[in-house]
Amino acid sequence: MKIGELARATDTPTETIRFYEREGLLPAPPRTASNYRRYGETEVQRLLLIRRCRALDMSLVEVRALLNLADAPAQAGHEADALLDTHIGHVQARLRELKQLHAELLALRQHCRAPEATHADCGVLAELIAPEAPASSVRQSKRVTGHLA
Repeated sequence: MKIGELARATDTPTETIRFYEREGLLPAPPRTASNYRRYGETEVQRLLLIRRCRALDMSLVEVRALLNLADAPAQAGHEADALLDTHIGHVQARLRELKQLHAELLALRQHCRAPEATHADCGVLAELIAPEAPASSVRQSKRVTGHLA
């Protein structure tokens, strides 16, 4: 099948398929005499695995590690579990960070409760530009882990 057919079969934009090829998650497919990419059922299954991992918010590094394990199934058991446990830890940390962000936003919202308030009356902008306003733990974590993009 051509790339458009693979895209339809997996509900994946063709540009995303090309990106996964450039990243080495999908191997470069053989080409026809007219230079079209040719894919088979193996690529469909691999792309579906990648898409499922991405839907679970796994990073490309984590996806690559799982694909490497899938390519060597004899050693996959405990390593896949460990990788998943690490990812669950990331998700738990993000949940804590998002709860903190939620609390910060609710507190900020309290600075302007009147619907008829004008810009000058509303303290939201003043609070946001205040030099002592703490940076959100979620924004800090994003810079550290790169996991919240």
